[in-house]
Amino acid sequence: MKKYTLGTGHNELGAAATKCNSMHMLPVSDWLSDVQENTQLTDLIEVQFKNTRKGYFHNSQHLPLEKGVSVVVEANPGQDLGEVVLTGKLVELQMKKNNIESSRYEVRQVVRIATEEDFERARQAHAREQETMIKARQLAKSLGLEMKIGDVEYQGDGTKAIFYYIADGRVDFRQLIKVYAETFRIRVEMKQIGARQEAGRIGGTGPCGRELCCSTWMMNFSSVGTGAARLQNISPNPQKLAGMCAKLKCCLNYEVPVYEDASKLLPSRHIELETKDATWYFFSSDPLAGLVTYSSDPQHAGNLTTLSAARAHEIIAMNKRGEKPDTLEGARAIPTELGYQTGHGDVTRFDKKKKSFEGNRDKKKHHRR
Repeated sequence: MKKYTLGTGHNELGAAATKCNSMHMLPVSDWLSDVQENTQLTDLIEVQFKNTRKGYFHNSQHLPLEKGVSVVVEANPGQDLGEVVLTGKLVELQMKKNNIESSRYEVRQVVRIATEEDFERARQAHAREQETMIKARQLAKSLGLEMKIGDVEYQGDGTKAIFYYIADGRVDFRQLIKVYAETFRIRVEMKQIGARQEAGRIGGTGPCGRELCCSTWMMNFSSVGTGAARLQNISPNPQKLAGMCAKLKCCLNYEVPVYEDASKLLPSRHIELETKDATWYFFSSDPLAGLVTYSSDPQHAGNLTTLSAARAHEIIAMNKRGEKPDTLEGARAIPTELGYQTGHGDVTRFDKKKKSFEGNRDKKKHHRR
């Protein structure tokens, strides 16, 4: 059987599919692929469509499907074109991980393996997406709706389009749907997404030089707070901490558990160290190196001195016994000018909830005056 692939470019059909459907979400590692009985355990398959959208379908016809094969599946209404990214028992585990119950989730059927005609039809449909998105933004603006159309995805047969939009509040787009249906002569589905999801759909390259995590492997997004940056002693510069979505980078959360475990070995920042010559106040710490820096001034960086966490605990124990060491012996001094220089705005702005469109607009007018 000839293998029709999406996004590989190994054959003519694969190259055609690549042009009509940009998909770059990394699939789950199928570590059961070499087990012969794997596909016999269930007829469920996972299919990926444009960018981050995926769906689950029944292969009730028992077609010889494997990872990378392009298939035509049932949609509502019509049919859609996608690529098989997972088969066998792992599909059920994926559904469980994503809190999808097969008894409640409407699992549709795989119609057939994609043909050249299916690819050509999908290519023509996807070629309309950019023009449709520009026109859709103009129509939404003409109706005075406070929303942004971030992306448009046409179904494989061209009979339906999903309009992904971003909005801070609820939007009554009932009139907009009628206008879209009359203008584009298609069935319309509106789907609200967040700023992180929009960045994942658009894609791009991060400052690390790699493709964005949200567009390659992340399926669920967790909140990122400025505390993650503080815990890792990252300079609070909003311009460097913000990602393509203008929110705090998701990767700030990656090493937080490691820093939390390392921070448990450090003395409390609220405990002062008493020596015979001075009182020392917590200034900063390096959890991974196990170092703590103290200042002789409670408000400013004065005579900054760095010592190991073990030495700090030793001095704390001496203070509890009523003893005071002569100095912070075994410590090494560091220049005071190493204190962080932010000067790039307040990073806590990421923690503030967005105000309404009206409030933001009024504020901008005030600044212009």
